[in-house]
Amino acid sequence: MRLTTKGRFAVTAMIDLALRQSQGPVTLAGISERQKISLSYLEQLFGKLRRHELVASVRGPGGGYCLATPMDNISVADIITAVDEPLDATQCGGKENCHDEQRCMTHDLWSNLNATMHQYLNSVSLQELVEKQQKRGTAVGVLHDQRLSVRKAGMTATV
Repeated sequence: MRLTTKGRFAVTAMIDLALRQSQGPVTLAGISERQKISLSYLEQLFGKLRRHELVASVRGPGGGYCLATPMDNISVADIITAVDEPLDATQCGGKENCHDEQRCMTHDLWSNLNATMHQYLNSVSLQELVEKQQKRGTAVGVLHDQRLSVRKAGMTATV
């Protein structure tokens, strides 16, 4: 089983988006800056998330991304599946041909692990992850917006 950076980054970016979307569309540049994820990589991930109707894009000035589905209806499994991240602990990818074109002795073990992983990740909603971050006191301000609010307040310092 391997959960690569693709799945990890997709989940992290979705949490960031969900935490901030109440303030309007969230830019990928903002997510990139906050989460230290390459902007081009985020563009690829969000293209897939959009095609799976988990996020929606808003064009034009003030544009960005917002969730297309309520947070409590998006599971971690949905996010990982949307970005083509396989959740498969078998060596054969479920084809049962990993030992000289035959099923290996541990195939059922790994298949059961796959089912358990998928069941668990399907049971964890984006809403739960966001609430955990909020309880931890994670700052949710968008950097660009915070700088503007400081300038509007008549201060010259940047945050």
